[in-house]
Amino acid sequence: MAAETKENYELLTQQAKALVTGEDDWVANTANVSALLFNSLKNVNFAGVYRIKNGELLLGPFQGQPACVHIPLGKGVCGTTAQVQKTQIVKNVHDFSGHIACDSRTNSEIVVPIFKDKVLWGVYDFDSTEFENFDKTDQKYLEKIAEIIFNH
Repeated sequence: MAAETKENYELLTQQAKALVTGEDDWVANTANVSALLFNSLKNVNFAGVYRIKNGELLLGPFQGQPACVHIPLGKGVCGTTAQVQKTQIVKNVHDFSGHIACDSRTNSEIVVPIFKDKVLWGVYDFDSTEFENFDKTDQKYLEKIAEIIFNH
């Protein structure tokens, strides 16, 4: 689990909601939430969003090392998440067929879909330098946080 405890995730969820409440700009909201999560989760070397634009994923606000800018739908963990519209947890990215290595230090990843008005808007991507850094608890809370971006 990338947070120390479930209580830490409860607090992060409350903090994310406080950051976006009263603000409708998606850039400001995803930038602040990315910063919050990047600085709060263990072993995370990337936390950021990709939004769907012109039939592909386009890099949005993030924290971490420089990242891939364009990702085709269905390619890599982010593109697969967008295509199936379900969270993907990859314990070892080197075993994921078609993995896109933006940062060679990444060993595990979780990607969560972001919906706006029940339509896929993009994905939240979290990379880790550790193998098996993410689990179902991360999925549960990161999905809650992703919902907050447009539903607050």
